[in-house]
Formats: sequence, C-alpha cells, structure tokens
Amino acid sequence: MTVHLAVYDTVADWEYGHAVAHLPGGVRTVGLTGDTVTTKGGLRIEPDMTLDGLRPLDSRLLILPGADSWTSGALADFAYTAREFLHAGVPVAAICGAVYGLADEGLLDERAHTSAAREFLQAANGYRGGDRYRDADAVTDRDLITAGPTEPVAFAREILSRLGVYEPPVVDAFYRLHQHSDPEAYAILAAAQA
Repeated sequence: MTVHLAVYDTVADWEYGHAVAHLPGGVRTVGLTGDTVTTKGGLRIEPDMTLDGLRPLDSRLLILPGADSWTSGALADFAYTAREFLHAGVPVAAICGAVYGLADEGLLDERAHTSAAREFLQAANGYRGGDRYRDADAVTDRDLITAGPTEPVAFAREILSRLGVYEPPVVDAFYRLHQHSDPEAYAILAAAQA
C-alpha cells in the first residue's frame, strides 16, 4: 500500500518534503479534482488521483499539509476524509492549517495534538479539544500526527516512526541530522539507507 499526499492550491511545499523524501515506495498525490494545483512556492502539481477515489483501506497514511484555504472551509472534504481514515484505523498526519481543518471537523477533541498555537485552533468552529493541546514540536496520539508549520522535520520524524520506516535509533539520527545538523547522526542514517 502507498502513502497519499493531499495537494491543493497554496499547499505549503516545505511542510511535507522531509517525510515524502524518505518513504519507500513514494507517494500518490490526491486532489479535490484532477486539475493542476499551484503550491505556495509556485510549483505546479497534477494530482495522481481525486479525493472521491481515495479509500482508507488502500492507503498506509494520509498526509494533509497546510494551505491558505484551510481556515475558509474550502478543504473540508479532506477533513471529512481524515475522519473516515481514522475511523478505519488508518493514520492521518496533519500540519499547520490542516490541523485547523481537523479541529473544525471535531477530530482533535479526544486526541492530544499540537499546531502553530493554541489560539489558532480556538478560532475553529468545531474545536472542543483545547484541554488536549500540547506545546510540542509534533504530537502522535493513536493514529493522528499533528505539527505546527515550523516543524517539518519533527512532522517527518513522527511519520517515519509511525510507519516503521526506520528503527527508533535511526529515526532519532534522522531528526538530529536534519533538525540540528548533527554530523554524528549522518553515519547512522547513511548506514540504514544503504
């Protein structure tokens, strides 16, 4: 099974790159429609498939990056799909504005989570999970991974851990190398990738 990456106009290019670069088998992109989307950085992506064809049982994980339109409700269909994934026991990883979308869908009320700031999520209409907010770089609670917009490496760390891509010491080396430029971590990660 593959990992699915949601893509939509203004998707935040920097938020998913560390994760998808290290996933064996790559990813398939999923759009609301088959129309080409333009990322925040101006890259054009033609989705591999449309959201209406995505089934949780055909996926290992759904990655939901941030975008300008999450707070407007324009991407609510992706939040609803995240609900279906979580109900089926398939993990969802959301970062930045996508966490807001999940808050609006009520998916954070019973799970520990993080985001850009507690106040950001409090503006979401469906959010009742303030007591479960954690000040952390990234949080995994059962099948849900969340992170704020400044933490793409921690977001990737949680995804790689959840999917078992690397053993825990290698995931730690990945994080130390990419987050802190720790040269000692390079040899550990390189050996694992060989």
